[in-house]
Amino acid sequence: MTKQTAERYALVAAGTVIIALTAGGFWLSYAHLAEVAGQHGLKSSPIRQWAWPATLDAFIVAGELLMLRAGLRRVTDGWAIGLTATGSVGSIVLNVAGVSGASTSGAKPLLDYVVAAVPPTAALLAFGVLMRQIHQLVDRPADRPGSASVQAPEPPSQVSEGKPRGGRPASASVEELAEIGRIAAAEHGKLTRDLLRMAVRDRGLTIGSERVTDVMKILKPELEANADTSSASG
Repeated sequence: MTKQTAERYALVAAGTVIIALTAGGFWLSYAHLAEVAGQHGLKSSPIRQWAWPATLDAFIVAGELLMLRAGLRRVTDGWAIGLTATGSVGSIVLNVAGVSGASTSGAKPLLDYVVAAVPPTAALLAFGVLMRQIHQLVDRPADRPGSASVQAPEPPSQVSEGKPRGGRPASASVEELAEIGRIAAAEHGKLTRDLLRMAVRDRGLTIGSERVTDVMKILKPELEANADTSSASG
């Protein structure tokens, strides 16, 4: 078994556990909130009792779906984060508060509060782990299997001049790659990891994810300084 195959199996197994944990925690939290609703005014209407938690948990579902979409697009969605945080914190607070309001028989054991808080907290943490894995995957497009097969073919002139015998692209130093990045930034007005890869590929060279990170670290201060200068002059 290769390293990539083992990593793929591990990700699938972890993803399955995370999804199961999220679903289980969400269901337990939802059911408890339905019980709380029944104890506080909705007991006579089972339909409304079980529909009431959706007015809170729907924020979590909507926010998590929007965060998933933002993660796949490699952007940050403040509204999605706000919806998820509001729904999750509200769910935890109401689950815990429901323990105190269940009856008037005096103080409740601490473990009762822990039992009520664990499901919504576990669902929130599980989703956070899932989002971290998605961000790691979308941030490594050049390292995924099959990525080399979709690279555009190089012109014959660049192949003959840029590649040594054996067909592999000629290597380049970090300084040379940084200079290519500066030129690309000047042409496009910005520089992203994908733009850097494209500019390097157009010159008949290759660049891995680690080298991309090194070059971006070198150029980031220069780009920020140029942006500040442009803003000041404007």
